[in-house]
Amino acid sequence: MEGAIKCARKYHAVNGALERVRIITFERAFHGRTLATLAAGGQKKYLEGFGPVVEGFDQVPFGDLAAVKRAIGPTTAAILIEPIQSEGGGVHVVDNQFLRELRELCDTNGLLLVLDEVQTGMGRTSDLFAFQHTGVTPDIMALAKALGGGFPMGAFLTTAAAGKGMTAGTHGSTFGGNPLAMAAGNATLDVMLAPGFFDKMRRNALLLKQRLAEIKDRHPAVIAEIRGEGYLVGLRAMVPNGQLVDALRAEKVLAVAAGDNVVRLLPPLIVSEAEIGEAIARLYRAATALEHAAEKAQVAQEATG
Repeated sequence: MEGAIKCARKYHAVNGALERVRIITFERAFHGRTLATLAAGGQKKYLEGFGPVVEGFDQVPFGDLAAVKRAIGPTTAAILIEPIQSEGGGVHVVDNQFLRELRELCDTNGLLLVLDEVQTGMGRTSDLFAFQHTGVTPDIMALAKALGGGFPMGAFLTTAAAGKGMTAGTHGSTFGGNPLAMAAGNATLDVMLAPGFFDKMRRNALLLKQRLAEIKDRHPAVIAEIRGEGYLVGLRAMVPNGQLVDALRAEKVLAVAAGDNVVRLLPPLIVSEAEIGEAIARLYRAATALEHAAEKAQVAQEATG
């Protein structure tokens, strides 16, 4: 993400527009934990204690096109957005029409569209990249997580035009391009690009969503809504999401809380139908345990009241 931000600014610099450095981002976004990416996300809980906030980012309400238009000015360089707000936004999927409107705004105003696909890229939404089913192509895209199949690896991709300022030596890192990471990335792509890989993912993702809908219908006091795409799933909880995370952990299922009282489920991209079935059974037990605990608490309260 740091490289993607630098790339967007460098593009305008080599085009003679040195003043175009500001990037429009969205409330509840999460773009990383470097000083610049913390500023891009703009969330106070992550910024606290790290001194002055890096300049150059303008947050607007999520999904508010009019606010985006108002934020565009002579110093604007790019618009940065996650196809699915996961960490901070509680697994909110960006509407495809909104993405298309952002693309049009960028084209009209000479801006770059930057997609943060660190979480959504490399198969997480049942396509290699999330943007592939939106009808929108970014100028710059950040990737990581599944890119190395578990080995630490990150990258940013650009079009030829958007990346023309990133000449050799302009950007680098101590571990950039190391042979072990490149081998891990190539091996991961060999698996993902094999015939039938994404077809199987789509079938299993549909199965997962259907089975989760059954749990929601049977336990509405625990789960209010199923969100997300592919294997990036959010359960909006009716109980505090920390309680649901703990109940799942008691069933030996690891999940993580997110904004908007959501619990995220992020199964491996190679998960099988049998493993999905096992996970669903454990989620049933966790939801049932939470309901029983709530009923006992209510009975105890009524008895003492």
